[in-house]
Amino acid sequence: MTLKQIHYVITILETGSFNRAAEALYVAQPTLTNSIRELEEEIGITIFHRSGRGVTLTNDGAEFISYARQVYAQYETLMEKYGKAGSVKKKFGISLQHYSFAVKAFVEMTREFDTAEYEFAVRETTTHDVIADVSTLRSEIGIISRNDFNAKGLGKLLNANGLEFHPLIRCRAYVYLWKHHPLAGREAIAFSELDPYPCISFEQGESNSFYLAEEILSTVEYPRLIRTTDRATVLNLMVGLNGYTLCSGIICEELNGPDYVAVPFRADEEHPNSVMEIGYIAKKNVILTRMGQRYVEELKTYLAECQQMEGDVQ
Repeated sequence: MTLKQIHYVITILETGSFNRAAEALYVAQPTLTNSIRELEEEIGITIFHRSGRGVTLTNDGAEFISYARQVYAQYETLMEKYGKAGSVKKKFGISLQHYSFAVKAFVEMTREFDTAEYEFAVRETTTHDVIADVSTLRSEIGIISRNDFNAKGLGKLLNANGLEFHPLIRCRAYVYLWKHHPLAGREAIAFSELDPYPCISFEQGESNSFYLAEEILSTVEYPRLIRTTDRATVLNLMVGLNGYTLCSGIICEELNGPDYVAVPFRADEEHPNSVMEIGYIAKKNVILTRMGQRYVEELKTYLAECQQMEGDVQ
């Protein structure tokens, strides 16, 4: 097994086919196919299912790729520190739940690096995929939240994937809505007042498990509920349908625009205002790259400014 073969496997998975991988790698497809066949024979497993629609990982292949990404990521880190300068771009990626402040921190970090030399990736996705991306080192860092309800189950899932959760900030629930929403001018909003309006929730894949939800109060039965997958659609539904979502209250107006407001959620006996904790996840016992360290520093700086403005939640 060689690093070149590992690189081939990762590229095939990322491009979705042998043809596209061969083009990206500047090698002939027969060369690529033979190299993968030799690798599979050497390690005694089949890595890919091949079909007319492309390739997918076998069960053995999925396990292999999780280790292969770790090996190749560490190789790239070594080359970044000790190798001779070359034309291959260094990669840095993050995966996150839908937080504008996390994107803002990424923007600030990226400004310090030459994008001609680095290949950056930002993946707003489901909680499950954030965990999968970081566990396979597709992304170096993931941004997720936990609360009293899901902390234990989420902790087990992270531990099973060799990940650690690093807390960044604790927040209470806010109602996020369009500035012209009928409730936008309230000092606080109770759950009963939200009944006439649709709650907008981020879809969490096939299971939509409560444990993987990124919103606070995910176990509540909402009379009107719309699921979506991206932040832009949430903002559009807020305007078009007077929808709302529950959030941390940490909103980056620079990215989301000035047309939306976060109003404190007013708790009652049936709907307590629980605390959510937002943090980053990373592989255990893996030192963050220089880009990873700078990204975490930008996160902490931005969130410290938010705490200074709003007051820390105890």
